[in-house]
Amino acid sequence: MSSRSGVGQVAALVCAVVIVGVVGLVWWAPWRGGAMVGTELRSFPTVDGSTLDPTQARIVDVVRTEFDAQPSGTKYSEGAEESWCADFVSWTLREVGEPLSNPNSGSWRIPGVYTLQEYYESVGRFRPVDSGYVPKTGDVALYAPSSPFGQHTNFVIDYDAGTLTTVGGNEADAIKAHRFAVGDVPELLGYGVL
Repeated sequence: MSSRSGVGQVAALVCAVVIVGVVGLVWWAPWRGGAMVGTELRSFPTVDGSTLDPTQARIVDVVRTEFDAQPSGTKYSEGAEESWCADFVSWTLREVGEPLSNPNSGSWRIPGVYTLQEYYESVGRFRPVDSGYVPKTGDVALYAPSSPFGQHTNFVIDYDAGTLTTVGGNEADAIKAHRFAVGDVPELLGYGVL
């Protein structure tokens, strides 16, 4: 091989690595900051408390407190270092007096999204998106692994004419609020009904 063709191959390899790096950065960046889908809300969403029942109001109050405090995810996972979106849901529901029951351990904490969906299905409280169910404040949204959030769960804070406002834990390792059109997230599987 001539030195000229070797230099050309090295240059082509360097260009390929740079292109892959740039494409990877562009793909990865939306997941780490800003809106994963729709609009990321910088402040806690306004909620009309007069329309909420006492349990819904307690959920909103607890989630707002945690949104403002932004503690570590280990607060919700009993100290375990793990993805903590389902832990956040479990912890919040326990705090408001509506604890879940892990079908595998009996614990109040359900650390996995798939198990959380199984729980809601087993107690007859899972509503698929295509069922016509209109989500309410305090319901739990559940997403497929291919969603912009990844396999994920968060709380419904508001639903208005096809637009969902959610607050969830472990969204870019923080508690975040998002507003998006349900139609923009076909991987939204359904809701765990409060």
